Amino acid sequence: MVGIVLASLPSPRLALFAFLSATSLYFLWKSRRCRLQPSASSLKPANPSPRGKILYASATGTSRSLAGRLSARLRSHGLPFDLVDPRRYEPEDLPKENVVLIVASTWEDGRPPPDAQFLSRWLAESAADFRVGSLLLARCRFAVFGVGSRSYGDSFNAAAKDFSKWMRALGASEMAPLWEGDMDSGDVDDVFELWCRKIVGLLKGDSVAEDGHFDSMAENNGLEVSDEDSDEETEVEDLESAVVDMEDIAGKAPSRKLAVAPTNGRENGVRDMVTPVIRTNLEKQVNYVDLSSGYKIIGSHSGVKLCRWTKSQLRGRGGCYKHSFYGIESHRCMEATPSLACANKCVFCWRHHTNPVGKSWQWKMDNPLEIVDAVVSEHTKMIKQMKGVPGVKTERLSEGLSPRHCALSLVGEPIMYPEINALVDELHRRHISTFLVTNAQFPDTIRMLKPITQLYVSVDAATKDSLKAIDRPLFGDFWERFLDSLKALRDKEQRTVYRLTLVKGWNAEDLDAYANLLSVGKPDLIEIKGVTYCGSSATSKLTMDNVPWHSDVKAFSEALARKSSGEYEVACEHAHSCCVLLAKVDRFKINGEWHTWIDYDRFHELVVSGKPFRTEDYMARTPSWAIYGAEEGGFDPYQSRYKKERRHGTASLRN
Repeated sequence: MVGIVLASLPSPRLALFAFLSATSLYFLWKSRRCRLQPSASSLKPANPSPRGKILYASATGTSRSLAGRLSARLRSHGLPFDLVDPRRYEPEDLPKENVVLIVASTWEDGRPPPDAQFLSRWLAESAADFRVGSLLLARCRFAVFGVGSRSYGDSFNAAAKDFSKWMRALGASEMAPLWEGDMDSGDVDDVFELWCRKIVGLLKGDSVAEDGHFDSMAENNGLEVSDEDSDEETEVEDLESAVVDMEDIAGKAPSRKLAVAPTNGRENGVRDMVTPVIRTNLEKQVNYVDLSSGYKIIGSHSGVKLCRWTKSQLRGRGGCYKHSFYGIESHRCMEATPSLACANKCVFCWRHHTNPVGKSWQWKMDNPLEIVDAVVSEHTKMIKQMKGVPGVKTERLSEGLSPRHCALSLVGEPIMYPEINALVDELHRRHISTFLVTNAQFPDTIRMLKPITQLYVSVDAATKDSLKAIDRPLFGDFWERFLDSLKALRDKEQRTVYRLTLVKGWNAEDLDAYANLLSVGKPDLIEIKGVTYCGSSATSKLTMDNVPWHSDVKAFSEALARKSSGEYEVACEHAHSCCVLLAKVDRFKINGEWHTWIDYDRFHELVVSGKPFRTEDYMARTPSWAIYGAEEGGFDPYQSRYKKERRHGTASLRN
């Protein structure tokens, strides 16, 4: 055939050249194939690894900790394994491995976390390359454990499934079918414990791990086990400083004997929302936003935290933007939530995704009265701890012990809590006003909410594509839910707010789209705030380049006001918070003066009356220092401005 082709060429020289080229390409391909696909008689690598490898794929540390638990168990059985960071592992060494165990969480869009993406690309490309063949990993046995959340639908444990598929495609032998830990079930620790025991049994050749008993339990999340190893306690890596990915919440389990059935954190089969690892991370968390220490966890699903502005106003050093815009007394304000869970995974989440996710309430539910009692109690304890702090004023400290405001916006989605109305009623009964923030994914709940002092909807983006990119919602119909939430807001009689968080390069350029949304929800007020940089995190792609200046926020706000054709005007600003307020002119501007502040006593009178009331019924005049363009920039002149002289490491006060 080759001769016929060559004979048909017009020149003998050209024919010779073609023959030599074809021969060279053939031998190059042959040598490449022989190098990548060893024959059956030469499968043993030149330098086989004497120890097994445990690889983990973890964005924020929990899968790494689980892998550490597995490593400790294997060591206790005299099985030599190395715990390997995938970022420091050379994938081309895989053909040398005898046993590889993988613990993998799933990150964005079904991909593995960043630390394992190079490894996953290498496996994917090798598995798809016909030149590599299907015997590259023929000497390797492997098993995979996935940690994920079924709330993410088709992407549930997608990374773990891919690892298993690629390893099989390259000829590796799967010791046990893929095991999938489901965060939503609340039993990830128990299921992982079973998987560890199965792996130990397989490696030691014990029959209990080979009779199919464990495989059936993997499917059913059952926990009935044999007596083998029943007295063994698992060695656990320290997770106290780790931050937890929402799809990576398995974490640190206390050393204990494996129970016959899961009971820890459950009541009548219903689990706690706050697992031990979530509690550990929230309680120890310090972030760049409020520069304060961690949360106080209330019961099984609520939390409270002392805001930096509460501390600031206790010392007479100014309040937050809510003080400037609405007359909130920051030193008497609690920041709390009845639900740490959320249906989004926003790129600018202040809490670095240390909270669980879900589309509906599926946890044990605490009594609303008990939640309010505990929130007030924990808040006042934290206020008392400020006694003796330099600058704290005795009068302010005394007032702070009687909170009058509650910002239900700490973390998560507060309206997911089924008894949210009862909780709000209890706060109002104690003359505590309510500012509630929802992430615009539960329109039906917004409709059934009783009067809130001020009800917010987070408008994190103005188009479907940008909202998906920024909020990373769980719901497939997130855009429809978003629009329905805005429509539900439109029907409320009390004060309503759009909250816009501007992120340069993500959503700060969609001015026309934002203007179009104003007619959907017709909010009373529009808060426009620059995103706050929360520090480097594996859970966020944002950098300081994404943070707008106050001048950028002002320019955007003025442009949006013009787009509204006079319906809204810029009313207030708080330069320190990089925040601007737009207000409806026909509602809040009376005789040329803004009335964005709230008459809180009047609000509580209206609530007690039980009669219908509207936004106009509890407005108060805005002081001149809070008005947009005022020299004070939204800083209360009755407070003392605190200025750090960073150059000399000293601080001074000025009025």
